[in-house]
Amino acid sequence: MNEEKIQLFLTIIFSIFMLLFCLTPFVYMFLTSINLNPDFLATGFNLTLFNYKAVLGVKSLHFIDYLKNSLIVSVLSSLITVFISSLAAYSITRLEMKGKIFILLTILAISMFPQISLIGYLFELISGLGLINTYVALIFPYVAWILPLSLWILVSYFSQIPKELDKAAIIDGCSKFQVLFKVIFPVALPGLFSTFLLSFIFAFNEFIFALILTIDHNARTIPVGIALFEGLHGEIPWGNIMAASTITIIPVIILTLVFQRHIIGGLTRGAVKG
Repeated sequence: MNEEKIQLFLTIIFSIFMLLFCLTPFVYMFLTSINLNPDFLATGFNLTLFNYKAVLGVKSLHFIDYLKNSLIVSVLSSLITVFISSLAAYSITRLEMKGKIFILLTILAISMFPQISLIGYLFELISGLGLINTYVALIFPYVAWILPLSLWILVSYFSQIPKELDKAAIIDGCSKFQVLFKVIFPVALPGLFSTFLLSFIFAFNEFIFALILTIDHNARTIPVGIALFEGLHGEIPWGNIMAASTITIIPVIILTLVFQRHIIGGLTRGAVKG
């Protein structure tokens, strides 16, 4: 067996191992959601859709409300984040200014602060503004939390767009803002789209801010809602939790599968010159 065959064999074995390692929790989650008893490995399979009917039909669980809140907050946060980070990325990559690297590194350093170290001050701020248990209470910190990632992605992407396009647009009479909206944005659309998708996934999965800054189903998001199913029942309803989790990951899976080329293309194009 030559070296190429050995390398191919090891690659296949490692890929299978990683696939099983990543998919096993999701398979177990799905099997638990369609079984009457969560300990089905010991008692045997007893297939049912009762857990899904309970999650979608029992109004006291407020699952639909939680899912709606997550979608609204995640979409709005992502749109605002992409817009702000695109303006900042354009300024950093196109305008003459000193300390560009210092600005980026400062933003990166600030983003490394753990959420738990900021949540107390954030709660006082949001509470003082009277915004607890509102969409704004979540959108505001979500934008600040996701902005560094979005900015770094778009700076990397915008820096690879030839500046000759800007010069040609300016010669044709465009202003800086017209260059941004009529030239840079259309060319950078794959990068903007991939940044939006990543921002959406980050916001959709966020837990700590939503736990502290919301009170009930009027603004609470799906990760917190599922985590608090225990408080609604007095015990841990594993079937309902797994059913709700299965339904929740469907939007993220669909986005990832359908737009994976855009995500990878948007990220890798900004990382490679040429």
